[in-house]
Amino acid sequence: MLVAIVALGIALSVAAVHFTGGSKTAALAGPDQALSRFAEDFPDETAVTVRLTADAKTAFLDLGRGRIGIVHGIGDCFLTRIVTPRDVTALTAGDANTVSFQLADFTWKGGRFSFADAVDAQALLNALGSHHSNSTREAA
Repeated sequence: MLVAIVALGIALSVAAVHFTGGSKTAALAGPDQALSRFAEDFPDETAVTVRLTADAKTAFLDLGRGRIGIVHGIGDCFLTRIVTPRDVTALTAGDANTVSFQLADFTWKGGRFSFADAVDAQALLNALGSHHSNSTREAA
């Protein structure tokens, strides 16, 4: 009887989270939203270029001086980071539109990102790969 009550309680909790929007995934409406969200956490930074992934869940902002700003959707919220090529522990190019990287940051390890345009993917690969001497990097 106790097992049934616990199982029902867990099921109701999961359902409540789902129906109140807790399982919703955040997506960026466009470059302006990415800039606005990034400015909330880093108000003194100015982005030169914004590159959105094809699924609009991640934006990469060129901040100059070898730094890249990241706005990435996790759940219904956005994570923001500033990274440099030194923060990258692994960098690979998949097809022409895909870049994968791994960060030394234990709070967010990176991921695989697909772009609608191969130019955006190559620009990110170049930005994260400059000064990057890790042997796991593959040429595009």
